[in-house]
Amino acid sequence: MDARTLLEQLFPAGHDVRFDGAFFHGSGRSGTTDIAVIGTVDAAPIGVELALALAGAVLDTVRRHPGRPILLAVDTAGQRLSHRDELLGINGYMAHLAKCLTLARNRGHKVLGLVYSKAVSGGFLASSLLADACHALPGAEVMVMNLPAMARVTKIPLEKLQDLSRTSPVFAPGVANYVAMGAVESVWQGNLAEALAAALAGMPQHDRRRELGEARGGRRLARPVAARVRSDALA
Repeated sequence: MDARTLLEQLFPAGHDVRFDGAFFHGSGRSGTTDIAVIGTVDAAPIGVELALALAGAVLDTVRRHPGRPILLAVDTAGQRLSHRDELLGINGYMAHLAKCLTLARNRGHKVLGLVYSKAVSGGFLASSLLADACHALPGAEVMVMNLPAMARVTKIPLEKLQDLSRTSPVFAPGVANYVAMGAVESVWQGNLAEALAAALAGMPQHDRRRELGEARGGRRLARPVAARVRSDALA
């Protein structure tokens, strides 16, 4: 689904979202709640300029609209892999975006992520995955690292990773696997305006991804290991 169609379905009463190249921002209304809308289109790789635009829109919302919920709909192929961006310190720009989202949450803004097309690698990790809750559409593509790249980094043979991906969501791309791990809260079906309203009404009060991953069988050890670490640290 393209971004304009998405916005029409999320906000049937209208919105004031404006597009500037690969970046868009503005606001829409869900019921009686105004929502800040921030996102990207066309699987845009996030370079320094786009990271700054996203972070700036978050800070502008914090400054001008205290407490307003933020919807992040970031369609990205990951961080831009260019020599220029690396020399400029793309990691710092991505960290800045992550810090701005943390600031927004600390100032009382609920942040809702929505994967409507493609969410890959660092562009996903530093944006929608950092939301209080991240949801997805059925046809979305979610991937942090593909298996050939994972094999190069971990030195685990590709065939071994392919075998593991058949039984463990941790090693496999796709929306269903990220739902199983608890990283994606739910997949929105049917009326998107109603799904958005329900998601806003049911925003979690704490990070429950570990609990969801355990309950869904996608990450069985994350919650008990974290609990053990906290318990041992207090002992």
